[in-house]
Amino acid sequence: AAIAVLVTTLLSVGEAHAADDPIECKGTNLLVEMQKKEPARYDAIVAEAKETPNGKGAFWKIEKTGVEPSWLLGTMHISDPRVLQMPDGAKEAFAKADTVIVESDEITDEKKAAASLLARPELTMFLDGKSMTDLLSPQDVAKLESGLKERGIPLDAVVKMKPWILSSFVALPACEFARKARGASFLDMKLAKDAVSEGKQLVGLETLLEQITAMSDLPLSFHVQSLIQMLELGDRMDDVMATMIDLYVEGEIGMIMPMMKSIDPKHDDLGKDGYAAFEQRLINDRNHVMANNAAPHLEHGNVFMAVGALHLPGKVGVIELLRAKGFTLTTVH
Repeated sequence: AAIAVLVTTLLSVGEAHAADDPIECKGTNLLVEMQKKEPARYDAIVAEAKETPNGKGAFWKIEKTGVEPSWLLGTMHISDPRVLQMPDGAKEAFAKADTVIVESDEITDEKKAAASLLARPELTMFLDGKSMTDLLSPQDVAKLESGLKERGIPLDAVVKMKPWILSSFVALPACEFARKARGASFLDMKLAKDAVSEGKQLVGLETLLEQITAMSDLPLSFHVQSLIQMLELGDRMDDVMATMIDLYVEGEIGMIMPMMKSIDPKHDDLGKDGYAAFEQRLINDRNHVMANNAAPHLEHGNVFMAVGALHLPGKVGVIELLRAKGFTLTTVH
């Protein structure tokens, strides 16, 4: 999602809104209706979430003897006002921190970030004469064109882009693109820019090139199938995003992935191997990088660390990895 916002900035697309025109997002919480009409399906999501270590809470305190406490915030890479509000105590912790850690400090300069994306064009673009429309049926091409049009993006402008970038475009609600056209920053970007403006030390755990490489390491067929499934969901993607935001605000991080798998009726088409590769390369591998690179700074204390919320829970989540390095982490209610 973050990369999609950056690419959107590069393309200068999106329909601007008047300053006093509120931008409202569509979508309703899918779990509310599911709990009433399909209680067994809902209970299965809850049960899977309960089995996920550290699945409750988006804001955590990090402690180690002899240093001031640090703080860990799980984020969503969007500009929704409820997400930007942050959990109770997070703003105070950020204000006090000497060091701010984010996934990539390159997001503070969108032009440099865009240049980083273009540094290895083979990771983001088809350079062999192919285009995305060559890999889709006419029906899916029409769905893709319609989905992009809703976000102010002409298909011709992005037809040479790899499917994982197009998936991020389709996954982001149109309201996010409208907010970006107005100049809004997603949460991680806002925290990074605020850190720089307030004279705090800003640390990036990864480079954008490393993040791009992780995406491109997955098979092309996986990305194509993922894009097709998003297109088939259509307007329900707005509901999926609305549900994710509700779960995030409620601190039910461990329910997000089970919900997403349950909502997609054809998720099995990707196969267990495809999902395992996705989880390993884009989540677990990067969790180790984040924990290893953050630990030296956490040793000094008084750090505010913000990474995507899905990196927090799980047996190999950032929380467990930091505990293994001798830190004590407790959720902040």
